[in-house]
Amino acid sequence: MTAGPLDAAAERHGAAAVLLGHTRDDQAETVLLGLARGSGIRSLSGMAAASGPAGRYRRPFLQLDRQTARKACMVQSLSVWDDPHNIDPAYTRSRLRHEGLPALEKALGKGVVEALARTAQLSRDDADALDTWATEAARSVRDDDGRLECAGLAVLPPAVRRRVVRRAVIDAGSPAGSLFARHIEEVDRLITDWRGQGAINLPGRVEVRRQGGRLVIRQS
Repeated sequence: MTAGPLDAAAERHGAAAVLLGHTRDDQAETVLLGLARGSGIRSLSGMAAASGPAGRYRRPFLQLDRQTARKACMVQSLSVWDDPHNIDPAYTRSRLRHEGLPALEKALGKGVVEALARTAQLSRDDADALDTWATEAARSVRDDDGRLECAGLAVLPPAVRRRVVRRAVIDAGSPAGSLFARHIEEVDRLITDWRGQGAINLPGRVEVRRQGGRLVIRQS
């Protein structure tokens, strides 16, 4: 089910939370998929224990492996539903589950899933800290009109600077799901490698140009 029907069901039943069955194995798969995309540390953070509006979606089984969760259901005579997409090789996650992870465990030994899940938590802690730093830094690099000053951005650590830029272009109307690392790198060059280049066009018809030592970010 998509978030829409789940939200509707939660509202209909007056549910305070929706519990999802993702396990440690699912988390490991998510980390590997993020690594393959090269989307940065936030992508390596995997799935959060709580997400959605007011933390409605909760994942209480992220510390349990899939087999333990399945056995617990069997002991309590609970029916287990297997999503048919999980065995369809047309899907990348399915191929990773049935081919990729077993190959990694064969090459590296047992414990790969646990290590990947641990990486997710460490990455989430780091990403949260960097996001907080970027939020504070954004206030110090804006002029009186709210535009980002390139001189102030240039002295920030790259991980912080790119977060400031990403948040600014999303706020201007660029969809987060369509905004990739290469987009942010192009904008970053307006700050760190300025050679008089023209405007950068981003998803959502957002345009970024450098003008008067500041980034002008607007939606066309």
